[in-house]
Amino acid sequence: MDLNRRDMLVLSGTVAAATLFAPAIQAHAAAPFKLPELPYAEDALAPVISARTVGLHYDKHHAGYFKKLNTLVEKTPYADLSLEEVVVRAKKDGNAPVFNNAAQAWNHNLYWQQFQGGSAPAKGAFAAAAESGFGGIDGLKKKIVAEADNVFGTGWVWLVRDGDKIAVTGMKDAGDPLAEGGKAVLGIDVWEHAYYLDYENRRAEHVAAVLDKLVNWQFVSDRFDA
Repeated sequence: MDLNRRDMLVLSGTVAAATLFAPAIQAHAAAPFKLPELPYAEDALAPVISARTVGLHYDKHHAGYFKKLNTLVEKTPYADLSLEEVVVRAKKDGNAPVFNNAAQAWNHNLYWQQFQGGSAPAKGAFAAAAESGFGGIDGLKKKIVAEADNVFGTGWVWLVRDGDKIAVTGMKDAGDPLAEGGKAVLGIDVWEHAYYLDYENRRAEHVAAVLDKLVNWQFVSDRFDA
């Protein structure tokens, strides 16, 4: 059977970053796009991230991106694409409203998923890349915290697979590696809604705590290897 355009894109490297999402994430469903269920209770990340912050972040911000995106893409060619395809296409088209909402929907899908299962250690090729590039996971964490401090205003810090190496990059607003053809293996949200209720202006303290106590590094390792 011949592969159609959707099949080819799903098999391409551009959208490979989404293949590790659990079925509840519904990574490849076309519009109307559905907010995935939070994979744990709202208080599961406390005290690093409070239940109040999770509730506002997930129920208001994350849900809001999906709601706005569905309104924007209704009766447009974007409605026939997967969420990953919308991110890439809208970026290419210069359609900022669609890109911002699609990217933030996708970014947060990964954000919540990477905390599921607790802070398991890194392994395999990812651990080796962290060792060769940053002197180990502790050195990598320090680099991420420093990059978070360099993001002016709102944005994200991403770990991106670059061959057999890891790149740490900060991106403004809704920016993500997916839109640039890269493979994100970790995403740290440094918008104020992610931390301000719990840490006020202490962004670096929040990022360090998330990396030390919440990130499931085995999940990150598996994304790196996939």
